[in-house]
Amino acid sequence: MMRKKQLLPVALACTILLPSFLTPPALVVAEGKDGTFTSKDEVVYATLTANGDLNEIYVVNTIDVSRAGRILDYGNYRSVKNLTDLSEVTQEGNVVQIDASEGKFYYQGNMDADTELPWDVKVTYLFDGKEIESSELAGKSGHVEMIIETSANEKSDTVFFENYLLQISLLLPNTYQNLEATNGIIANAGEDKQIMFTVMPGEEETLSVEMDALEFEFDGIQIAALPSTLPIDTSEIDGMTDDMASLSDAISELNNGVADLEDGMSLLSNGAADLRKGSVQYHNGISQAAGGSAAIVGGSKEIGDALQAISASLSSDSSQVDVTSLSELPAALTELAAGLTGTADGLITLHDNYVGAYESLAGAIDSIPADTLTEEQITALRSSGADAAVVDQLLAGYNAAQTVKDTYTSVKAAFDEVSPSLLETSEGLKVMSGTLTSIASEVSTSLEDMDVNSISELQKGLATLASNYGAFHAGLMDYTKGINTLSSSYASLHSGIVELTGGTDGIVAGMTELHDGTEELYKETKDLPEQMVEEINQLISEYDKSDFEPVSFVSTQNGKVHSVQFIIKTASVQLEEPETKQAKPEKEKGFWELLMDLFR
Repeated sequence: MMRKKQLLPVALACTILLPSFLTPPALVVAEGKDGTFTSKDEVVYATLTANGDLNEIYVVNTIDVSRAGRILDYGNYRSVKNLTDLSEVTQEGNVVQIDASEGKFYYQGNMDADTELPWDVKVTYLFDGKEIESSELAGKSGHVEMIIETSANEKSDTVFFENYLLQISLLLPNTYQNLEATNGIIANAGEDKQIMFTVMPGEEETLSVEMDALEFEFDGIQIAALPSTLPIDTSEIDGMTDDMASLSDAISELNNGVADLEDGMSLLSNGAADLRKGSVQYHNGISQAAGGSAAIVGGSKEIGDALQAISASLSSDSSQVDVTSLSELPAALTELAAGLTGTADGLITLHDNYVGAYESLAGAIDSIPADTLTEEQITALRSSGADAAVVDQLLAGYNAAQTVKDTYTSVKAAFDEVSPSLLETSEGLKVMSGTLTSIASEVSTSLEDMDVNSISELQKGLATLASNYGAFHAGLMDYTKGINTLSSSYASLHSGIVELTGGTDGIVAGMTELHDGTEELYKETKDLPEQMVEEINQLISEYDKSDFEPVSFVSTQNGKVHSVQFIIKTASVQLEEPETKQAKPEKEKGFWELLMDLFR
């Protein structure tokens, strides 16, 4: 077995040295015969300085030869080199001639010095916030920031910039702390951290990497450029569009709800206006009644005092009664009766005004919707995109309307008692007025045929009237106190009604604005599913370049280009190694030694 291993290198060496006529026919290229190829691939390698300036570009060409023979390729190379076999690759101007066998043929072309990359790359280094040269940064410890800028190079064919995606990566030691990469991805890679960035086709980007470094070094930035092919799964779009359709439907329902709310608020505003008109009438009437209460009580007291004085006068010796003074009594009673009749009529007018105002009040308050908004509905309204100030005004008006409705419900029973009380008081005053009128008439008649017996009866009647009038006066005072209390209390309610009316006017204006907003929102979102699909398709068409037809980087004369890729690398930032003593040169190996080294 050992002997076979030793013989293998010798056998291979002999094979290399065999005459060409012993070489298998498949490896022979027919001299002068044109060959054909099916496709060509180009891998463009470029080296940059640590700051991003271009150093060198060379291209590895792979030609898939379908028929052996002479193949012509094109490129502005300063030199070419066969990477497949030992055959010569000739170059004349920008024409490269290859005598290739069937299969893959590889050769390298070193580009002319004036060749440009499709991208401009600039790398800036900052140390502790100050710009620094890369050569001075190596070995320093502190806060380091690298700024990578990529842009289109107008001196090169922009087809690659517009259709190629850049994948930018660099490795940094795990010992660096507080590593951050703006718009980048940081991943573990063994003992290092790998930072990766993606620059979309046609985009110019500024990327940043920051760290707290210890004796800073790194191996440079690697950039791979290739056609953008985004493997987007569009099968999920239907589910997304269904969600968007649900959102659009919800916005439509919101818009309809706001429209209904606007109608309800308009009714509320109209009812509030009617309420204010009726409340003004009622407030004026009750204020007038309250204002006249003092005069009514004062007049009643005077009448009571007069009756008491007359009754006291008549209770003395009848022979000493001044009949002339009694003759003034019928006129006083008649005047009192007229005053009571006027008060009774005033109460009827007050009653009628009250009933009208109360009906307006009840109708307006009953028109306030009884439905209450839930916290979820309020939250949805605030997040609907409507003007926040309008929403706050709307909710304030809603709360005020609900407060009025609740207050009215709690005092409705008291309001209901006012109308019958006014009628009863008015009727009582009319009865008393009639009684006083009758007494005045009787007194007047009695005075015409005055005698002792008549005076005695008159004395009794006036004594009874004076006594009963005290009870009437006490009731009248209670009534006027009630009127005064009602007037004072209603003043606050009336102020609230006036404020409510002003608020509802603003609410209606705000609701109109809100409805206009939700209507516009609905119009903008009703076609949201279709718009989303259109945007996704546009995004795919913008960044997915899978339908891009490759073109040659080295020459527009090249056809059948299957793919072109770029591999770009910046120089590393490293501490310089200390010089060592130059070792003695080894003895140059001969051909056989080099050949044997291949198999060791």
